[in-house]
Amino acid sequence: MQLYSAWALLLLLIIPVLGWLMLRKKHTAAVTFSSVSSVRDCPVSWRVRLRSLMVAARLICIALLIIALARPRKGTVLSEINTEGVAIEIVVDHSGSMGNEMDYQGEKLNRLETLKKVLADFIIGGKGGLAGRGGDLLGLITFARYPDTVCPLVLSHNVLLEFLKNTDVVRLRNEDGTAIGDAIALSAARLQKVEEEIQQRNRRINKAGIASASEKPDFKIKSKAIILLTDGQNNAGRYSPMQAAELAKKWGIKIYTVGIGSGQAFTTVQTMMGTFKMPVEQDLDEPLLKNIAETTGGFYGRADDADALHKIMGKIDKLEKTEVKQVQFTQYAEKFGPWAFAAMAVLLFEMIASCTIFRKIP
Repeated sequence: MQLYSAWALLLLLIIPVLGWLMLRKKHTAAVTFSSVSSVRDCPVSWRVRLRSLMVAARLICIALLIIALARPRKGTVLSEINTEGVAIEIVVDHSGSMGNEMDYQGEKLNRLETLKKVLADFIIGGKGGLAGRGGDLLGLITFARYPDTVCPLVLSHNVLLEFLKNTDVVRLRNEDGTAIGDAIALSAARLQKVEEEIQQRNRRINKAGIASASEKPDFKIKSKAIILLTDGQNNAGRYSPMQAAELAKKWGIKIYTVGIGSGQAFTTVQTMMGTFKMPVEQDLDEPLLKNIAETTGGFYGRADDADALHKIMGKIDKLEKTEVKQVQFTQYAEKFGPWAFAAMAVLLFEMIASCTIFRKIP
């Protein structure tokens, strides 16, 4: 609560003067008697004793009007946020080789599960100094032999995390493979048409009369990027990885490539004789991943464990920054009304009481 015209409160200083002037003795109409000695012994009624309340009521009325004149009001701070974010397609390899084991803070998980935990930190913020991507459009594409759009580009990341959580390594042999070129081509096409998709989605939401919580009208796409995470080499699909990379470059899309795995990779095998750890062959095509990144203006990073993966994602997080501009303004609601109504109520009471209970003659 604040006062728009606080200087008006200086008028309260005249109230004591008004009270003194109203209560001082003044000459009024009188009737002459030969003697009033007998009247002096008469008791004074409560009406006479309380008549000074009329003066107090008048002063209270004036004080309330002065406060109303000062215009008390209550301000509500409103914020207008203009976000220039990054549209990022997270492209995750979930082929059979992603089931090989990988170290995650002393715990042995498969590569895909480790990747999911680090990506969750990248999206919402958490370990490794990752701040989260709260102001960005994020989408999820998984691929093995075929790429699939698991989650479209959205600003609300809770649904994205659910889809990421439910992503698993492929089990069927005819679906296994590594179609890096097709995955890049699909993600680049999604990013190329993202503005059009957002407009169509908002039109459908507005037509249904539902407020859009995931697509903000003041959101602007600052840049577009693909984060490709794989542990293999391209062995399936229609498009070659370099053809897809050239297409992404043409559309102004950067590709950050991350190679998953190490030279000492192994997998756990359950047999009738017990559980055995079997070494697996490293199948990572690092020269290809480097060429893809360099062609589009990104970079390549090798992640042998979760800590290395955190560092790579942290580097991407610093390079692809989101700009958030916030403008604050205050909306005021006038609160002088109750003070003015209270003054009117006190004045009405004083007038009625003066003409009835506290009426005097003459």
